[in-house]
Amino acid sequence: MFEAGIKVELENGFIYSRADVLVPIGQDLWDIVEVKSSTKVKPENIDDVSFQKHVYEKAGLKIRKCFLMIVNNEYVKKGKIDVKKILKTEDITAKVEKKIIGIEERITNIFKIINSKKIPKVTIGNHCKHPYQCPLTSCWDMIPAGSVFDLYYGGKKCFELFEKDIQLLKDVPPEFRLTKEQQKIQINCAKTGKPNINKEGIKKFLGKLKYPLYYFDFETIGTAIPLFDNSHPYQQIPFQYSLHIQKKPGEEAKHISFLAKADKDPRPELLKSLKENLGNKGSIVVYNESFEKSVLKKLQIFFPKEKDWIDGIINRIVDLLEPFRAFDYYHPNQKGSASIKAVMPALVKKLPAGVKSYKEMEIGEGGTASLAFLQIALGEHPDFSDVRVSPARVKEVRAQLEEYCELDTLGEVLIVEELVKLVNNKKGRG
Repeated sequence: MFEAGIKVELENGFIYSRADVLVPIGQDLWDIVEVKSSTKVKPENIDDVSFQKHVYEKAGLKIRKCFLMIVNNEYVKKGKIDVKKILKTEDITAKVEKKIIGIEERITNIFKIINSKKIPKVTIGNHCKHPYQCPLTSCWDMIPAGSVFDLYYGGKKCFELFEKDIQLLKDVPPEFRLTKEQQKIQINCAKTGKPNINKEGIKKFLGKLKYPLYYFDFETIGTAIPLFDNSHPYQQIPFQYSLHIQKKPGEEAKHISFLAKADKDPRPELLKSLKENLGNKGSIVVYNESFEKSVLKKLQIFFPKEKDWIDGIINRIVDLLEPFRAFDYYHPNQKGSASIKAVMPALVKKLPAGVKSYKEMEIGEGGTASLAFLQIALGEHPDFSDVRVSPARVKEVRAQLEEYCELDTLGEVLIVEELVKLVNNKKGRG
């Protein structure tokens, strides 16, 4: 029985639950099977199923066992999806039995809150984001700009400061225990309003760059159900890349791009294009190398004959994140972030004429890019022939994807230019 909803009337209200699957066992026993798109059992899943079990048993059903059905991320697609292998089932009965202890008291407390005429006094805290992001944002409206919640890897320390009535980074007292050097830099920048510039650290990074430079960025999709053979659930499949090639310092970078058609596996054509354009020497500059390297290593599995060539590419990678992760350059406007979307507007004050910022683009971040490509994939891939996406929409989305991915690597070029100017004491862009 699928999506079986059961409602139980109580003295102070009613409780209602709907399990994904109720499996009959004999004449009067049932198993609960909850299906999740995750690849592991999470604590909140146990909470969910324990409530389901409680409701069903209140209604008179006898529950034998509880299971969580999750995605098997070790499954590799070969032809048609094998539904018996792509999902795996975990017996969570013992965990549910333990969690269900005290559930009636917890439900009673919830009803007290629901039925109360007064709003409970609850301040912001870690519970606002865990286990799920709270949809209400008004609780945070009183938090000022430059707050302690921007603290780099602040975690519980943000709330510790807030509970001491310290709201601004610039007001963090010297005796407060910090765990990272970057946090000290960040607080000092908040106090002075000026960026931190460690020229020696920046010079050390720039010294790693060997021309010609290949500024590079992948875009990927990672679906729960693999679209292509020889891929597993949530594997990041590259469908696009942007490349700016700069042969020598000061020379204008040449842009090259690749955006796959969505009617087949993009990896063979993408690898062919990489081999044509990445050359055999010079640094390959990326932002956050762990991502690009992980995608390349997966390509090695798909193309075992290209292992040595891909190893050569991986060995040439230089991570532009490095000086920003170390806060060798840090501006208060970054709000504790070292991402390219925080660094670029803080360091590059003016984009070249005709270039849009991320905020001005229809597609302005990687998650949206992945979803956009999937949208046109549903209209082009033969396995989804019943889905219609107009040719005009496909053309529009492809143009937006090209624009977005190009800015990622153009941004890398501009950032390196600005770093060079900083160490040479030259005026920055704009």
